[in-house]
Amino acid sequence: MTGKERILRALRFEEPDRPPHFESMFELEYEAFGLCFPERTRWARCARVEKERMIAQCMEIYARIVETYAWDALAVYWPWGDPEGVAAAKRTFGERIAIGGMVGGGVWAIEAVTDWARFATDLLEAPERIHAEAEAKCRVALDLIDRMVDAGADFVFMPHDVAFNAGPFISPAQFAEFVAPYWTRLVRRVTDRGALAFIHTDGQIMPILDQLVGLQAHCLQSIDPMAGVDIAEVKKLTYGRLALMGNVQCNLLQDGPIEAIRASALYCLEHASPGGGYIFSTSNTVFPGMPLSNYEYMLDVFREFTRARPGS
Repeated sequence: MTGKERILRALRFEEPDRPPHFESMFELEYEAFGLCFPERTRWARCARVEKERMIAQCMEIYARIVETYAWDALAVYWPWGDPEGVAAAKRTFGERIAIGGMVGGGVWAIEAVTDWARFATDLLEAPERIHAEAEAKCRVALDLIDRMVDAGADFVFMPHDVAFNAGPFISPAQFAEFVAPYWTRLVRRVTDRGALAFIHTDGQIMPILDQLVGLQAHCLQSIDPMAGVDIAEVKKLTYGRLALMGNVQCNLLQDGPIEAIRASALYCLEHASPGGGYIFSTSNTVFPGMPLSNYEYMLDVFREFTRARPGS
């Protein structure tokens, strides 16, 4: 079974030969391979020849990540939000794994707010201004979605952090007015174009979980245990309607102990993988400062689990 086939089967709520695995980002490329992605600031100002060279540099690193860690998909995160990166990944990997592109900034979210006092005031006193900016964000993202799919994206990964550890960044009622309708349009554009829609948020999502399901995306990534989100509970509430990805606790992957990493990984696998509808991953990303050995230990636990399953 190819990685892409494994992803597709899991998203159909069927059990593949093993749960699929990939990460939304892997930023330990130097620790793992002695290589570095190009500096983030260089993409915007580089010449054409330099951009092609940097994309090739990214593909070399992605190839090593996919091979070393047996990823079943890749959401191209460098260059960020660039269809040329997606096209290069499709040339590199073909149909062996699912290829996706990042489309952020499409709705109001925590990272979109630069002036919290103004934002809070406008929510109450000038909602038309909030809607106008939401419409502008949405239109830009809709165009990028089209270009990502035209470049060959199998899925579109839409990261929008809409919750803190204590709860959503705005009330559920405000979320229903100012966020959900626009995010629904983005998801619909992805699916209308024949691609898969992945959505991401950290934080305590339970007060808006029904609205996230209502977006009609294919997969929700993070399922944040540091915010008290229990993947076993979420799986029961979303099974058959929204697949899940994540939940291996990132602060444990950063700080240990090793026994806690094992317990977190096994909890996810035992509660979320039966019946399909689950992609194994960290609860956020493999970020700088996380010991590479801890991520690799997480994958050791994953391999032990899959070997112990009948038919694996």
